[in-house]
Amino acid sequence: MRYWGVLALAASVAAAGCGSDSPTTPSQTNTVVFTTTLLPANEAPSPVTGPEASGRGTATITFNLTRDNAGAIQSGSILFRYDLTGFPAGTTINLSHIHPGAAGVAGGVLIGTGQTSATALGLPNGAGSYEITANSADAASLQAIIDNPANFYFNVHSSLNPGGVARGQLVKQ
Repeated sequence: MRYWGVLALAASVAAAGCGSDSPTTPSQTNTVVFTTTLLPANEAPSPVTGPEASGRGTATITFNLTRDNAGAIQSGSILFRYDLTGFPAGTTINLSHIHPGAAGVAGGVLIGTGQTSATALGLPNGAGSYEITANSADAASLQAIIDNPANFYFNVHSSLNPGGVARGQLVKQ
């Protein structure tokens, strides 16, 4: 009988030692990654036609979050990386953003990459890659995207299609 009491006490101590004082749980990680496939046919309200309609790409967007002791997002930086191919030689990508909007719905810019005409991505052979970190994004926007990524999209804009040339809905990894 004494053996079972000691065994129960040992199991209780072991279980208590497995806890964590960290406020970050798996649902509250400090790094959140999204991906998307960028296609001209996904642009809204009108899919892209013409010479740039053959383009395509992928994007990976990484949120690096700062949280308080309760786990609430306080701020975050965002690493944007996208790779494009199949565009006409000489295409210039001059803007890129995250927008609110379900598939087929256009929305205003929510979070910009900071890409400008001075940092435009030239595609001399119709392909190229771009990487940039945006250092400011408000906590509410970051949380909204984490909670429902399908209601947000990333797109890139070209000189020929300033309203957007390739778009994809965000998918949390």
